Amino acid sequence: MSAPLAVVATLSAVTMGVLAAEPATSDDNLLASSGTLSSGTQSLSGAASSTLSRRGDIVSRSTIRTAAKAESAARQDLEVDQQARRLAKKLDRSVWTTEVLNLWSGPSEKSDKLGEIGALKQVVVTGREQMGRTQVVLDGQSRWVSSDYLAREKPEPEPEEPAVPALGGSCTNGTTAGGAGVNIQKVHAAVCANWPSIATYGTLRGGGGDHPLGRAVDIMVSGSTGWAVAEFVRANAAALGVSYVIHAQNIWSVQRSAEGWRSMADRGSVTANHYDHVHVSTY
Repeated sequence: MSAPLAVVATLSAVTMGVLAAEPATSDDNLLASSGTLSSGTQSLSGAASSTLSRRGDIVSRSTIRTAAKAESAARQDLEVDQQARRLAKKLDRSVWTTEVLNLWSGPSEKSDKLGEIGALKQVVVTGREQMGRTQVVLDGQSRWVSSDYLAREKPEPEPEEPAVPALGGSCTNGTTAGGAGVNIQKVHAAVCANWPSIATYGTLRGGGGDHPLGRAVDIMVSGSTGWAVAEFVRANAAALGVSYVIHAQNIWSVQRSAEGWRSMADRGSVTANHYDHVHVSTY
């Protein structure tokens, strides 16, 4: 509040000083400038110049009016702020901003923008609402903000987006790819680095298919995490040397990649339909 008070004090001093200044015109000066007829014109001209010179030192009436208007506006701002503080104290209620909000001098669209206030900030309200805006008190001054982005309870911050899985990193949970081929080693390392909670990988085993050749791995995971792993392997198929991925009775292959995930026939069980694991085959 010190800045507005200083403005009022300064403008008051200027106004009083201007009003105290009177034009220094005197009949004696005019009489003294009178002479003979031959020199009268020259003498009157000199007197006029002297008078105009003195008037140039006097503040114009328009300047006085401007100063008076400025003082009146400053006093009005002080009164508005004081009234807002009284209303806020009487209401004794705070709200929270839910977004970054503009601070306005008033409720109308023609009001001046006076700054911004961040999201999740607590402000004191006065109880006045007009034209979709609410009056608040910040640092002792009246401001208006959009009513649609105020909440009585502190909003929960938006959860951070999970980090996008990327290649690289190291496996820290002690699992291995069990002597499988180079590409399966790469698949295991990449998945383990991003999902260290996955503790079981099935690689070499008897039977047909890619497992006995060291070119396949069963990543034992299901649900949303299973799909996240399947999509990660699919997105990095070229870098990992992947030929196809199976999960939750769906298959994606490099040869038919334009078709996306394709549904598979029912094989009769959760494991046979790959609901409890992600199967990855490599070249």
